[in-house]
Amino acid sequence: MKLGAFDIYAVTDGRFRLDGGAMFGVVPKALWQKCCPADELNRIPLHLNCLLIQAHGKNVLVDTGLGDKEDAKFHSMFAVERMPSLRDSLQRHGLTHDDIHLVINTHLHFDHAGGNTVANGNGLLQSAFPKATYYVQQGEYDDAVAANERTRASYRRNNFSPVAQLNQWEFLRGDTELLPGITTMVTAGHTPFHQSVKVESEGRIAFFLGDLIPTVSHLPLPYIMGYDLDPMQTLDTKRWVLDRAFAEDWLLIFEHDPLIQAGHLRRDTEGRYVLEEVNVWQ
Repeated sequence: MKLGAFDIYAVTDGRFRLDGGAMFGVVPKALWQKCCPADELNRIPLHLNCLLIQAHGKNVLVDTGLGDKEDAKFHSMFAVERMPSLRDSLQRHGLTHDDIHLVINTHLHFDHAGGNTVANGNGLLQSAFPKATYYVQQGEYDDAVAANERTRASYRRNNFSPVAQLNQWEFLRGDTELLPGITTMVTAGHTPFHQSVKVESEGRIAFFLGDLIPTVSHLPLPYIMGYDLDPMQTLDTKRWVLDRAFAEDWLLIFEHDPLIQAGHLRRDTEGRYVLEEVNVWQ
């Protein structure tokens, strides 16, 4: 779709499933299962929505999905279906991995950075986007490298170490405008240095939420993932983003919702935020 002078596209690396209880934290299953029915293993369906931005003659990709490096056990555990894959999604827009100029990772969990790297013909890992500069918050990278018992399962070194070996990382320290109108904004809570991406052109604003608000079902303030390292920080960040998005009519883009990719905030009769879906993606 057009966003001012920019083109933005929802691209995907397929779908997977995560434990419903972990996705909704302290919210009881009796409530969350109304919007997100679980399978026999208590897993709910999630999509791997990434964002392609074409602006200033550059192709910018926000997050890279799961990638294709994981084994059959991993695919079974998370019910992975990479159809279409990110590669296929980009090809639908006439692009290959070589055409991407900037890769922005909201954070380095495996479902957001798994496609950062690929195995070459010799089985060695290399950057998936050889001509791109990769961007992430310095603190996020440091936390991923020094992952502890609580975080190690989410941070897989094969998703970010090969990029470092090729000197393709550029580390950010706080909110940063990477190109005119494309700004990374620290939205802490899920991880201390999680970032979202604000896209602004000709008075219109889109905001890629990442894991701050992973699905439309997480719009209510108390609906916070058990995966979040600092849920109280998530609460504060989420309140700030939602209030500003409503006041300025941002287009919110959701990374994991299985049905809805984007929309604008409205208030219901009780004053609660609800989403008015936008379904004009090309």
